[in-house]
Amino acid sequence: MRFSLRLNNDLPVSQYVELAQHAESLDFDQFWVSNDLFLRSAGVILTAAALNTDRIRIGSCILNPYTINTAEIAMLAATLDEVSGGRFLLGLSAGAAEFLDWVGIRHGKPLTAMRESAVAVRKLLGNESAECEGDFLCWGGEAYMRFTVERQVPVYIGGMGPRMLQLAGEIGDGALPLLFPPERYFAALRQVKKGQASRANLNADFDFATCIWVSASHDRTSARRVLAQKVAYYGSAMNEVVLADLGLAKADFDPISHALIEDKNESRAIELVTDDMLRIGITGDAGQIIERLEPLVAAGATHLSFGPPLGPDFGEALHILGNVVQHFKRH
Repeated sequence: MRFSLRLNNDLPVSQYVELAQHAESLDFDQFWVSNDLFLRSAGVILTAAALNTDRIRIGSCILNPYTINTAEIAMLAATLDEVSGGRFLLGLSAGAAEFLDWVGIRHGKPLTAMRESAVAVRKLLGNESAECEGDFLCWGGEAYMRFTVERQVPVYIGGMGPRMLQLAGEIGDGALPLLFPPERYFAALRQVKKGQASRANLNADFDFATCIWVSASHDRTSARRVLAQKVAYYGSAMNEVVLADLGLAKADFDPISHALIEDKNESRAIELVTDDMLRIGITGDAGQIIERLEPLVAAGATHLSFGPPLGPDFGEALHILGNVVQHFKRH
């Protein structure tokens, strides 16, 4: 099995170095950092992590071709792979329309954007011309790398909706499906396999990362509050299909968004997060996390990926998650 950590890009860079080193010492295989708008740059964070670790793979979760030109995504991927000694993993997806609105970017044709961008990135990383005339990308003969790229960096497709998950199976080396709640693993896997059925050459090492949110702590109340904070921030941007599976709708998050954005009252926003909304992730100690994940592992999950908020105290959280890792390695 594989095990990974995923973190938001909202911490001091030095803290990511410490967390990456700690994760490596606990036998985690991968260390992913997001690139959400107006927070710290994932490229810089991952460079620092790469230069201060030896084994653990580092990845972006995710870069999108709307706020970063596809050519620059390929440049970043090739350079990070060079810096890390061949340990970089490229997480690529279309991003959330709500967040793109912050910078006046229209979220048009996300599936087309992803398909064309993934093809172009692979060509560039394969030292080929990426000349194309598509609906999203229209590049001329000058679209090629001016230095030799040593490795074809694995491309992981992030997504939540069924069509993006199918695309991950069709064109990705791996998938980063946000599983809200974790039990959505079964539906997401079906969609990825549907996409895999349409590809000519199936990647035998395709990496389906079971991406969950977890708030790990022996203090369940503190763990709950930290997860509620994350749900308050991201809930309104979640896929409607995912929310419907939880018996929720985007409108349920309107009072929370108002409290958070209009009133700038984070405490009130957190208080408005309901128990149904918290089913999106897992809170508690190692035993409680294992209990929730055992059905997924028994059904064949081969990569457990633990994502933010992780917990009220990162040191405690990584110790708990390290115990979870060792449990599944033994069993």
